[in-house]
Amino acid sequence: MRPPFRQSLHSVTGIHLIVLPGGGYAQHVAHEGKPIVGWLNGLGVRASVFRYPLQVRHPKPLNALRTEIRRRRDDGAERIGLIGFSAGGHLAGLAALAPGDLNEAVDFAVLGYAITSMETETYRPARLILLGEDATPELRRSTSLDAVVTDSSPPFFMWHTAEDAYVPPEHTYRLARSLAAHDVPHTVHVFAHGPHSLGLAQDGGDAAAWTTLAASWIAEQSQVRSTLRA
Repeated sequence: MRPPFRQSLHSVTGIHLIVLPGGGYAQHVAHEGKPIVGWLNGLGVRASVFRYPLQVRHPKPLNALRTEIRRRRDDGAERIGLIGFSAGGHLAGLAALAPGDLNEAVDFAVLGYAITSMETETYRPARLILLGEDATPELRRSTSLDAVVTDSSPPFFMWHTAEDAYVPPEHTYRLARSLAAHDVPHTVHVFAHGPHSLGLAQDGGDAAAWTTLAASWIAEQSQVRSTLRA
Protein backbone atom coordinates (compact mmCIF):
# COMPACT_ATOMS: atom_id res chain seq x y z
CA MET A 1 0.00 0.00 0.00
CA ARG A 2 1.42 3.36 -1.00
CA PRO A 3 1.51 6.06 1.70
CA PRO A 4 -1.06 8.88 1.40
CA PHE A 5 1.75 11.36 0.65
CA ARG A 6 2.51 9.60 -2.62
CA GLN A 7 -1.13 9.25 -3.55
CA SER A 8 -1.81 12.95 -3.01
CA LEU A 9 1.05 13.95 -5.27
CA HIS A 10 0.43 11.48 -8.06
CA SER A 11 -3.11 10.27 -8.55
CA VAL A 12 -5.02 13.19 -7.04
CA THR A 13 -3.28 16.24 -8.41
CA GLY A 14 -1.73 15.08 -11.68
CA ILE A 15 1.56 16.81 -10.96
CA HIS A 16 4.40 16.48 -13.45
CA LEU A 17 7.86 17.76 -12.57
CA ILE A 18 10.30 18.68 -15.33
CA VAL A 19 13.93 18.27 -14.25
CA LEU A 20 16.53 20.65 -15.68
CA PRO A 21 20.16 19.63 -15.04
CA GLY A 22 22.88 22.21 -14.67
CA GLY A 23 26.08 22.55 -16.64
CA GLY A 24 26.56 26.24 -17.34
CA TYR A 25 24.45 26.10 -20.53
CA ALA A 26 27.37 24.12 -21.99
CA GLN A 27 26.45 20.57 -20.90
CA HIS A 28 23.84 18.59 -18.96
CA VAL A 29 25.31 17.28 -15.71
CA ALA A 30 24.30 13.61 -15.45
CA HIS A 31 23.77 13.37 -11.68
CA GLU A 32 21.34 16.29 -11.80
CA GLY A 33 19.07 14.50 -14.26
CA LYS A 34 17.98 10.87 -14.03
CA PRO A 35 18.83 10.45 -10.31
CA ILE A 36 16.49 13.36 -9.54
CA VAL A 37 13.73 11.73 -11.59
CA GLY A 38 14.32 8.49 -9.67
CA TRP A 39 13.93 10.29 -6.35
CA LEU A 40 10.72 11.98 -7.48
CA ASN A 41 9.31 8.74 -8.88
CA GLY A 42 9.98 7.21 -5.48
CA LEU A 43 7.65 9.82 -4.01
CA GLY A 44 4.97 8.87 -6.52
CA VAL A 45 5.55 11.98 -8.63
CA ARG A 46 5.65 11.85 -12.41
CA ALA A 47 8.88 13.43 -13.59
CA SER A 48 11.10 13.64 -16.64
CA VAL A 49 14.45 15.13 -17.60
CA PHE A 50 14.34 17.86 -20.22
CA ARG A 51 17.60 18.35 -22.09
CA TYR A 52 17.25 21.93 -23.20
CA PRO A 53 19.39 23.29 -26.07
CA LEU A 54 23.03 24.00 -25.22
CA GLN A 55 25.54 26.52 -26.54
CA VAL A 56 22.74 28.71 -27.91
CA ARG A 57 21.56 32.21 -27.19
CA HIS A 58 18.53 33.35 -25.26
CA PRO A 59 15.59 32.79 -25.76
CA LYS A 60 16.16 29.40 -27.45
CA PRO A 61 16.41 27.37 -24.21
CA LEU A 62 13.38 29.17 -22.76
CA ASN A 63 11.31 28.64 -25.90
CA ALA A 64 12.24 24.95 -25.99
CA LEU A 65 11.24 24.50 -22.35
CA ARG A 66 7.93 26.24 -22.90
CA THR A 67 7.21 23.89 -25.79
CA GLU A 68 7.85 20.97 -23.42
CA ILE A 69 5.53 22.47 -20.80
CA ARG A 70 2.74 22.78 -23.38
CA ARG A 71 3.33 19.18 -24.44
CA ARG A 72 3.07 17.92 -20.88
CA ARG A 73 -0.15 19.86 -20.35
CA ASP A 74 -1.56 18.44 -23.58
CA ASP A 75 -0.70 14.98 -22.21
CA GLY A 76 -2.91 15.63 -19.19
CA ALA A 77 -0.68 17.17 -16.52
CA GLU A 78 -2.82 19.35 -14.27
CA ARG A 79 0.11 21.01 -12.51
CA ILE A 80 3.59 21.62 -13.86
CA GLY A 81 6.52 22.01 -11.50
CA LEU A 82 10.11 22.69 -12.51
CA ILE A 83 13.20 21.56 -10.62
CA GLY A 84 16.47 23.00 -11.86
CA PHE A 85 20.08 23.07 -10.77
CA SER A 86 22.68 25.78 -11.40
CA ALA A 87 22.11 26.95 -15.00
CA GLY A 88 19.10 24.64 -15.17
CA GLY A 89 17.81 26.50 -12.13
CA HIS A 90 18.17 29.76 -13.99
CA LEU A 91 16.15 28.37 -16.87
CA ALA A 92 13.52 26.98 -14.50
CA GLY A 93 13.20 30.33 -12.77
CA LEU A 94 13.00 32.23 -16.03
CA ALA A 95 10.20 29.96 -17.31
CA ALA A 96 8.33 30.39 -14.03
CA LEU A 97 8.70 34.17 -13.89
CA ALA A 98 8.93 35.66 -17.39
CA PRO A 99 5.67 36.66 -19.12
CA GLY A 100 4.20 33.91 -21.29
CA ASP A 101 1.02 32.18 -22.43
CA LEU A 102 -1.34 30.56 -19.93
CA ASN A 103 -0.66 27.04 -21.23
CA GLU A 104 3.07 27.63 -20.56
CA ALA A 105 2.47 28.60 -16.94
CA VAL A 106 4.53 27.02 -14.17
CA ASP A 107 2.75 26.20 -10.90
CA PHE A 108 5.83 25.98 -8.68
CA ALA A 109 9.61 25.77 -8.94
CA VAL A 110 12.42 24.12 -6.99
CA LEU A 111 15.87 25.66 -7.50
CA GLY A 112 19.13 24.10 -6.35
CA TYR A 113 22.21 26.39 -6.17
CA ALA A 114 20.73 28.29 -9.11
CA ILE A 115 22.23 31.07 -11.15
CA THR A 116 19.62 33.78 -10.66
CA SER A 117 21.36 36.93 -11.83
CA MET A 118 22.91 37.82 -15.17
CA GLU A 119 24.04 41.15 -13.70
CA THR A 120 26.72 39.75 -11.39
CA GLU A 121 30.14 38.60 -12.58
CA THR A 122 29.94 35.22 -10.85
CA TYR A 123 29.77 32.20 -13.16
CA ARG A 124 30.43 34.49 -16.13
CA PRO A 125 30.90 31.63 -18.67
CA ALA A 126 27.21 30.68 -18.48
CA ARG A 127 26.22 34.29 -19.12
CA LEU A 128 28.52 34.56 -22.11
CA ILE A 129 27.01 31.43 -23.67
CA LEU A 130 23.43 32.52 -23.07
CA LEU A 131 23.67 36.25 -23.75
CA GLY A 132 26.97 36.83 -25.55
CA GLU A 133 29.92 39.10 -24.82
CA ASP A 134 28.09 42.22 -25.96
CA ALA A 135 24.85 41.73 -24.00
CA THR A 136 23.19 45.05 -23.20
CA PRO A 137 22.42 46.04 -19.60
CA GLU A 138 18.74 45.75 -20.52
CA LEU A 139 19.15 42.14 -21.69
CA ARG A 140 21.15 41.19 -18.62
CA ARG A 141 18.48 42.74 -16.42
CA SER A 142 15.53 41.10 -18.19
CA THR A 143 17.13 37.65 -17.81
CA SER A 144 17.89 38.15 -14.11
CA LEU A 145 15.24 36.37 -12.07
CA ASP A 146 14.98 38.99 -9.34
CA ALA A 147 14.04 41.56 -12.00
CA VAL A 148 11.07 39.63 -13.40
CA VAL A 149 9.25 38.68 -10.19
CA THR A 150 5.67 39.96 -9.99
CA ASP A 151 2.89 39.74 -7.41
CA SER A 152 1.43 36.79 -9.32
CA SER A 153 4.64 34.72 -9.53
CA PRO A 154 4.37 31.06 -8.45
CA PRO A 155 5.85 29.67 -5.20
CA PHE A 156 9.55 28.85 -5.02
CA PHE A 157 11.67 26.42 -2.99
CA MET A 158 15.37 27.28 -3.06
CA TRP A 159 18.43 25.68 -1.54
CA HIS A 160 22.12 26.50 -1.64
CA THR A 161 25.32 26.03 0.33
CA ALA A 162 27.29 28.86 1.90
CA GLU A 163 30.54 27.37 0.59
CA ASP A 164 29.50 27.30 -3.08
CA ALA A 165 32.46 28.89 -4.86
CA TYR A 166 31.04 28.75 -8.39
CA VAL A 167 27.56 30.18 -7.80
CA PRO A 168 27.66 32.00 -4.44
CA PRO A 169 24.52 31.93 -2.27
CA GLU A 170 24.03 35.63 -3.03
CA HIS A 171 22.20 34.39 -6.15
CA THR A 172 19.58 32.71 -3.97
CA TYR A 173 19.43 35.67 -1.59
CA ARG A 174 18.80 38.10 -4.46
CA LEU A 175 15.83 36.13 -5.72
CA ALA A 176 14.49 35.57 -2.20
CA ARG A 177 14.54 39.32 -1.50
CA SER A 178 12.58 40.02 -4.65
CA LEU A 179 10.04 37.30 -3.92
CA ALA A 180 9.61 38.68 -0.40
CA ALA A 181 9.12 42.21 -1.73
CA HIS A 182 6.27 40.93 -3.90
CA ASP A 183 4.74 38.72 -1.18
CA VAL A 184 5.36 35.57 -3.26
CA PRO A 185 5.43 32.38 -1.14
CA HIS A 186 8.93 30.96 -0.96
CA THR A 187 11.14 28.71 1.14
CA VAL A 188 14.92 29.11 1.39
CA HIS A 189 17.50 26.77 2.89
CA VAL A 190 21.20 27.67 2.89
CA PHE A 191 23.36 24.92 4.36
CA ALA A 192 26.70 25.81 5.93
CA HIS A 193 28.85 23.29 4.09
CA GLY A 194 29.09 21.72 0.66
CA PRO A 195 30.46 22.48 -2.81
CA HIS A 196 28.62 23.35 -5.98
CA SER A 197 26.73 20.71 -7.98
CA LEU A 198 25.69 18.40 -5.13
CA GLY A 199 22.63 16.99 -6.88
CA LEU A 200 20.80 14.71 -4.41
CA ALA A 201 23.62 15.48 -1.93
CA GLN A 202 23.50 11.95 -0.52
CA ASP A 203 27.02 12.37 0.86
CA GLY A 204 26.67 16.10 1.36
CA GLY A 205 26.34 16.32 5.13
CA ASP A 206 23.58 18.62 6.31
CA ALA A 207 22.73 19.53 2.71
CA ALA A 208 21.40 15.98 2.24
CA ALA A 209 18.30 17.15 4.08
CA TRP A 210 17.17 19.21 1.10
CA THR A 211 15.33 16.28 -0.48
CA THR A 212 13.24 15.68 2.64
CA LEU A 213 12.49 19.38 2.95
CA ALA A 214 11.61 19.68 -0.73
CA ALA A 215 9.37 16.59 -0.64
CA SER A 216 7.31 18.14 2.17
CA TRP A 217 7.14 21.43 0.30
CA ILE A 218 5.97 19.76 -2.92
CA ALA A 219 3.28 17.97 -0.90
CA GLU A 220 2.21 21.36 0.47
CA GLN A 221 1.79 22.69 -3.06
CA SER A 222 -0.52 19.73 -3.72
CA GLN A 223 -2.58 20.47 -0.60
CA VAL A 224 -2.90 24.14 -1.46
CA ARG A 225 -4.20 23.23 -4.90
CA SER A 226 -6.69 20.74 -3.47
CA THR A 227 -7.99 23.37 -1.04
CA LEU A 228 -8.44 25.90 -3.84
CA ARG A 229 -10.42 23.39 -5.88
CA ALA A 230 -12.69 22.33 -3.02
